[in-house]
Amino acid sequence: MVSEAAELLRHTLGEDHEALLVLGSGLGSLVEQVEGGAELPFDRIPGLPGAGVAGHRGRYVAGRLWGRRVLVQAGRLHHYEGHDPGLVVAPVTIARMLGVRIAIYTNAAGGIDPRLEPGSIMLVRDHLDLQGRRAPMPSPDSGPRRAFEPSSPYDPRLQAVAREVAERTGLLLVSGIYAAVLGPSYETPAEIRALRAAGADAVGMSTVPEVLAARREGLRVLALSLITNRAAGLGVDRLSHDEVLEAGRDGSGKVIRVIEGVLERIDGLESEG
Repeated sequence: MVSEAAELLRHTLGEDHEALLVLGSGLGSLVEQVEGGAELPFDRIPGLPGAGVAGHRGRYVAGRLWGRRVLVQAGRLHHYEGHDPGLVVAPVTIARMLGVRIAIYTNAAGGIDPRLEPGSIMLVRDHLDLQGRRAPMPSPDSGPRRAFEPSSPYDPRLQAVAREVAERTGLLLVSGIYAAVLGPSYETPAEIRALRAAGADAVGMSTVPEVLAARREGLRVLALSLITNRAAGLGVDRLSHDEVLEAGRDGSGKVIRVIEGVLERIDGLESEG
């Protein structure tokens, strides 16, 4: 399935992309900025279903963004939709087969750290994988399997560039730990207290499986969480997906500014390390 899907994408969207951008809930507006973009919906790719979550467009868009050749994955597949772990991370393997070397992941998350108010951005420096699902190793047709140091899945050089961009543009970028839970229900206040005790600064329902798969595929990874709400028990309002989407749209400009600055400075990063 992966090889067939990659061949269709290669034929439709081209190859040798410099970076993969994966857009979370409410962040899909970035695709409108891709120049000369060709696109392909997920459900037209062999073996991939359409995105089933509101706020996820479920398509690939390829073109130029701020002068870089990018492959944009507008939306993602989630474990809580009932998908097999291998299917959730299949887009990562497909992207690697199209020449991608750097992956930038975004997500909407609930803030646990008191500094993470709605509208702020967290630079993911580490994660807690609490989803209880593990994808298989990459298929042989995707290239050699790679080992990686599990204590550092997030690329330190990309993180340093993101911090420099934030400082230069006057954005507050909090470095923290992202807890990935299975969902689709939001966490209870008791669960948030447990996550906080475990060291989590923000919580969401995605990203970690893709990051682990990307590292196994040899990609360098950066992840950014847009805080769309205070986690359960830490705010005054009940949580809803509509509010998450609205906050994502309102705060997406900040995330886009960081991504723009990082892409402008990736010369040489693809060959480092």
